[in-house]
Amino acid sequence: MDIERLSLDEWADALPASGFEVFHAPGALRALDEHADGELRLYGGFKGDRPVGLFPAVVQERRAGRAVLSPPPGFGIPRLGPLVMPASPKRRKQEKVNAAFAEGVLDAMDVDGALTLFRAVCPTSYPDPRPYVWSDLDLDTSFTYHLPVDADTDDLLSSFSKSLRREIRDGREADVTVEATADADAVRTVYEQTQARYDEQERGFTIPWPYVRDLTRNLRAEERCRTYLARDPDGEVLSGVVALYSNDAAYYWLGGARTTYEGTSVNSLLHWRLVEDIAAGELRDSVDTYDLMGANTERLCRYKSKFGADLAPYYTLESSGTGMAAAKSLYRLVNR
Repeated sequence: MDIERLSLDEWADALPASGFEVFHAPGALRALDEHADGELRLYGGFKGDRPVGLFPAVVQERRAGRAVLSPPPGFGIPRLGPLVMPASPKRRKQEKVNAAFAEGVLDAMDVDGALTLFRAVCPTSYPDPRPYVWSDLDLDTSFTYHLPVDADTDDLLSSFSKSLRREIRDGREADVTVEATADADAVRTVYEQTQARYDEQERGFTIPWPYVRDLTRNLRAEERCRTYLARDPDGEVLSGVVALYSNDAAYYWLGGARTTYEGTSVNSLLHWRLVEDIAAGELRDSVDTYDLMGANTERLCRYKSKFGADLAPYYTLESSGTGMAAAKSLYRLVNR
């Protein structure tokens, strides 16, 4: 297998039709390249002219060592990491391609150095991290919620918890309206609301506005971004969500600051409008999943579990050894 460095245009040509996260999209990687500290490197594994593996990473060179990160912390990217696209449906051949690509890309990234920190959070579509474990990397498993969405929204709504259905109904009866927009000012509104909510809770909000501005602009151009705003009967914005789209899923990415109006949660109505648009094929017909972006915090899961979504695992791979403990702790702190 040949491992090659790719340009963004070459990456776009090699990207499969499905199975990738929204942050694998060229527009997202372009924004990361412009704002992340370090060099964005795009690796492709090829058998002849056919791409069978892709791996984006940001490489940071420091005096104390180097870091190879996919994704880098502080940019609100939950998952990135490897994509593997074997041609054969046979398990043995799939595992052979996966193993060869893992070996080749780790060698190309030169992650064996004693002063190199490697960390990758894999997409939910990546099923087999064993070759990276066999290369002495540590493995951890996390989860997100995937809600399957089809055209039968009545059946889907009936599968929600009773309290969630009540919040959606009460929001409608309170004359709260939800609009979907591609307006850049709506993104800024959601960003400022989110920042204010973090400040109220005395929590650090690390995602910089110039990055959010450029990311959403790039993804809007690819029809991968839409903002939802909930308004009261007077037109005042109550809450909002920035949703991002891969070819398979819509992602609840930014916003959703907890807001009540006349005693009911506005966010439940926001989520439901987004689900209705997925069912109607808005923005992208191929999208059939709503990713609630995380199922790893007990407090938040008490709400998200009300959707009855499927628990989807994903894997984190990182350098092993006690010498990397401090670096990994710092990564987790910045990326929280």
